[in-house]
Amino acid sequence: MVLYKLYKRICTSIYAIDLNKWLKMVHSIQEMLRTECCSDVAQCVLGLKTLDIQAYKSLLLNGSMTAEILGVHLKRERSTAYRSLQNLISGGLVYRETRTIDAGGYYYEYVAINPVQVKEMIKEDIDKWYEKMTRLIKDLDKELLEE
Repeated sequence: MVLYKLYKRICTSIYAIDLNKWLKMVHSIQEMLRTECCSDVAQCVLGLKTLDIQAYKSLLLNGSMTAEILGVHLKRERSTAYRSLQNLISGGLVYRETRTIDAGGYYYEYVAINPVQVKEMIKEDIDKWYEKMTRLIKDLDKELLEE
């Protein structure tokens, strides 16, 4: 009962997940602290994949480009590059600009934000997470003793 109350408080405070997922999350945090399973902080905090990080780095090194050209740089299909770009846009690391074609029409080029901005975003996310966890565990001992 106590565990369920704790689970319910955390889930309603953070996001809706089932008990099994929550218990796996707790285990994964403990595991992460014991090992160096999360060597890239951007991947851990922003939930990005290795290919997403490679795409971001490619944009940084080579400047703005289309999904098709990025696919060539990554040696992947355009659709795979596009999925990574969507992940990066969702994470706030990349934005797209519309380019017009003189003969008519348009296309998108994707631009990576400055790494200093990424660093600040990650720090803010970690700070917000820490504050939320601190609030949640403030009365944890009392909740565990309740019935």
